[in-house]
Amino acid sequence: MRTLLTGASPLAPLLVSALLIGCTQASAEHPWLADLDAGDGVRQSGARLMALAEGLHALESTSSASELLISVHGFASEGYEWVYPLQTLDSASISVWFFRWDYRGCPQPAAEQLLRAVAAARSPETTKVHLVGHSYGGVLLTSVLSNWNLDLPAEVHLVAAPIRGMPGANRCAYAPPTSVANNVTVYEWRTRHELDGAFKDLAEDPQVIALPGSTVTRLPADYNGVRLGHNRSLSWVAEQIAASRQP
Repeated sequence: MRTLLTGASPLAPLLVSALLIGCTQASAEHPWLADLDAGDGVRQSGARLMALAEGLHALESTSSASELLISVHGFASEGYEWVYPLQTLDSASISVWFFRWDYRGCPQPAAEQLLRAVAAARSPETTKVHLVGHSYGGVLLTSVLSNWNLDLPAEVHLVAAPIRGMPGANRCAYAPPTSVANNVTVYEWRTRHELDGAFKDLAEDPQVIALPGSTVTRLPADYNGVRLGHNRSLSWVAEQIAASRQP
């Protein structure tokens, strides 16, 4: 794409504008949040999310919202685990977005893409950005913690995220975060190692690091009478975040 946009072509500014709009605006083809089914059709709704093109997508109108909520999926996500949590986290002051990225690659380039997309998506009325990353999506967000370059406060939630690193992560030169930017608040939501299907066979819990200033919550063993594992962690966390907003 860089080759296409170099030179003196008068079309270059138009192409750049079109790309930014395409990455940050909802359209009729997008699975708008209210249309997603958290019940019997949750698998189909999840597939609609994962069928989105790579980039940042608004899942509802952003005209009256003062805060952005950016969701970042994990490795080989089927999307269904996000439907109920995103509907739970939605509010009159928040616009919900979904960041679709190539989880088969390294997270650092995708994190840079996300930062650019958030900068393009914000408006003069935006007062805060919430970022929720699940599993490998939380690993992506660790690149954002110390590189947050917007003059807006960011609240980052890392849910069931192997931010310590996992086998194979070295190919991406990944290193756990050690610092957090001044205008970033971090919450770590850790599943129980022995109950998480993605982590239970690992000798050490990949969620555990020492990150100064972060708030750590260990999830309970069950949720509504059922084992609380990797994917269901998002629903439990969403309910906790929503409840914390209540006066």
